[in-house]
Amino acid sequence: MAEAVYTQIAEDLRTQIASGVLRPGDDVPTEADLAERWHTSRGPIRNALAALRGEGLIETGRGRPARVVARKANQAVDMSVPFTRWARDLGVTPGAQTQELSLRRAGDRAEALGVSPDDTIVGVVRLRSLDGRPTMLERLFYTEAVGRRLFDIDTDEVSITEYLGSVGHPIVGLEHQIDAVAADEQDAALLRVPQGTPILRLSRISRDAQGQIFESSEDRYLSEVVRFTVAASGISTDGHYMRAVGG
Repeated sequence: MAEAVYTQIAEDLRTQIASGVLRPGDDVPTEADLAERWHTSRGPIRNALAALRGEGLIETGRGRPARVVARKANQAVDMSVPFTRWARDLGVTPGAQTQELSLRRAGDRAEALGVSPDDTIVGVVRLRSLDGRPTMLERLFYTEAVGRRLFDIDTDEVSITEYLGSVGHPIVGLEHQIDAVAADEQDAALLRVPQGTPILRLSRISRDAQGQIFESSEDRYLSEVVRFTVAASGISTDGHYMRAVGG
C-alpha cells in the first residue's frame, strides 16, 4: 500500500511539473503538507521526492523545501551526434551565433591536429543555444584543407559536422575527454555566468576514414543545462575504468 501511495504522489507532482503548475525555481509542497493532503506518513512522501530527485526534476537541500529545477538535456559521449540534430531530437530549437571564423597559426593546437605550429589552421568560436538559452560555447579547430570549406557557408545556419560530412569529411573515429573547468572571461560573457563558474568541458579529436585527424574541438557546457551519459557494454577486462591525470 505504501508503494502505491508513493507512486501516486510522485506521479501527481510529476504532472504538476510537466504542466507548468510547478515551474523551475518553485518550492515543492513540504513533507508536512503532502502528508496531510495524502493522509499518509512521511515515508512515502520521502520516497516520492527521492524518485523525482533521481529523475532530475527536483533538488533537495538540508533545511529548505525541495525545489523544481530545469530539466537537464542528456548528451551521449560515446558517439558523435551533431548539436543541431541532438537538439531537434530533444524537441527544442538549436541556435548558433558565430563569434569567430578565421585562419590562424596552429600554435598550441598543432599537436592535437598533427600539424606543425607554424602551419595554418581554421578556428571557429560559436555560441550554441537551446530554445534561445545559452547552453554551450564551442571552439573548433580544423586542418586548413578541411576548414577552408567553412568560408563557403553561413555557420549560424548550418550544422558544421553535417556539412563537412556531406562534402567528404565525415567523422569516422573520435576520442572524447570530459572534465570540469572554470569559466574564463569569454565563457562568462557569452554563457552569462560569473567568471570562474564551474562548467563542463568536452574535448574531442575527430578522424576521417583514413584515420587522419582533421578536427580538434573544445565544447564548454553549462552544467545546469546539460549532463553527459555514457553507455557501457561491460566490465573492463584489465580493471581500468579511469585514467589518472599527471603523475
